[in-house]
Amino acid sequence: QVQLVESGGGLVQAGGSLRLSCAASGVIGGINAMGWYRQAPGKQRELVAAITSDGITNYADSVKGRITISRDNAKITVLLQMNSLKPEDTAVYYCNARKERRYSALEVYWGQGTQVTVSS
Repeated sequence: QVQLVESGGGLVQAGGSLRLSCAASGVIGGINAMGWYRQAPGKQRELVAAITSDGITNYADSVKGRITISRDNAKITVLLQMNSLKPEDTAVYYCNARKERRYSALEVYWGQGTQVTVSS
């Protein structure tokens, strides 16, 4: 099992910044990728950013240039630096972790989520 705990959410004015953290614990050795998703009220969950074990990143078009995903050397914490925040960034942000092998079942883990509210 993998446990994911998010932190760093809150209320911020438009144009401000927040840094979200996701701490992984449990059986973390097989994690291939981690990322952040978000779900706004009345909308579907969407990918914000992801990073693989090789350091390859992927971003939603709506956040490119404003949001950066990174991880620490121990590979147990993933950070999401969010700058120039907009009201449309308001959502619950969820940390995600994946364990994937060619002939093994995919394992997906989710955190409880942290609220980000951007006011105008």
